[in-house]
Amino acid sequence: MDKAVLTHDALAALGLDLAAYDRLVGEVYQGALDPKLMARALTSFRTLYGANYATLILRVPDQPDMGVMIISGDIEGAGDVSYMTYPQTNTPFANQPLDHVFTVDDIMTSTEWEHSAYFKMFCGPQGVYHVMGADISTPDGGKLRFRITRPKHAPNFSADERALCGMFLPHLRRALQVHNLLDRSESLSELYSQAISRLSVATLVLDESGSVLRVNPVAQEILATGDGLKLVGGRLEATYPSDNRELQRLVRAAFSPDAPKSAEAMSVTRPSGLVNLGLVVESIPSLDWAEEKGKPAALVYIRDAASKSLASEVVTKQLFNLTRAETALAMELANGLSLEEAAEVLNIRRNTARAHLRSIFSKTGVRRQTELVRILLNSVVALGKPKVALKAIDRLKVPPPQLAVAIPQRA
Repeated sequence: MDKAVLTHDALAALGLDLAAYDRLVGEVYQGALDPKLMARALTSFRTLYGANYATLILRVPDQPDMGVMIISGDIEGAGDVSYMTYPQTNTPFANQPLDHVFTVDDIMTSTEWEHSAYFKMFCGPQGVYHVMGADISTPDGGKLRFRITRPKHAPNFSADERALCGMFLPHLRRALQVHNLLDRSESLSELYSQAISRLSVATLVLDESGSVLRVNPVAQEILATGDGLKLVGGRLEATYPSDNRELQRLVRAAFSPDAPKSAEAMSVTRPSGLVNLGLVVESIPSLDWAEEKGKPAALVYIRDAASKSLASEVVTKQLFNLTRAETALAMELANGLSLEEAAEVLNIRRNTARAHLRSIFSKTGVRRQTELVRILLNSVVALGKPKVALKAIDRLKVPPPQLAVAIPQRA
């Protein structure tokens, strides 16, 4: 591992004082929060080294010649997390010692480099001649590839520049680790949120002032009707004064330093006459090291007993080995319809519906319709993705084929 530490004079000779070094390190850690901010750090590296490209190869997927990268330089997609062609099978920079800064000179002579197929195909056409980089180890056994390049007319990387690069490696490693931990946490949080929504549970996150910070889609639907609950000035309120007083009491209790350890519940009357909404308020324990305004302080759960089940048709069919027609009938029954009402909604004869129901009873092992509804609602059918699932946000840009070779030189 490169452990060289430059003197103050050596840093000054590279045009980097302590304040500038601290600023660049800060940009690296800010990059753990957002790829756009990491691109800013790469731009600073490029400026510091007078480079034409600075690249982080975050991972190499299973697909041949594809990599996930963040690039700073004159290329389409620079600054974004992008899938770009990366000839991992024939790069001369493969299998370098981890956490060690290397250059082309450590691997081959300049003549060998200029005559290599890799240089001729990928680097020369892109104005890349001098390459300095490091393969940075990660706690989970992975690698983060860091590359800085210069054109041929620029000077080669000096010993001091290599030493300076080595000083940045631990910060890049820690920033990547923080990013991965945050990304996994965010992914898990999103999965839990989707599961809660599929169970038809509305959730609202409130800050210490009672303002709503976040609502899930189910909560948005309930609030949009204004039937029992609404948002007034960004705060959650009940329609009827008596309900609203009790709601505000529960919310204030959640903000109290002596907040109850268990959640508190109430019933919210609806002007429409539909069955009351069930509401639970629970305080969110704070693990922060410092005080912060606008942080989440309470979580409100709302359940609308009159709402339809969001059971997955596919999961219902697979779980109980039902036909498509049987699945459709079972889901309508789970939504509270009688057999006759379900037959009308599905536009089938009553005798056909009864035949389907007998088959469903046989496959599920139940004898009564109420028992069937109970096992459906208590099963995992609601946890499967609904028929129309939310499409994941795709942050990855795929460059046109003619630009696909613009990155491999950062190997």
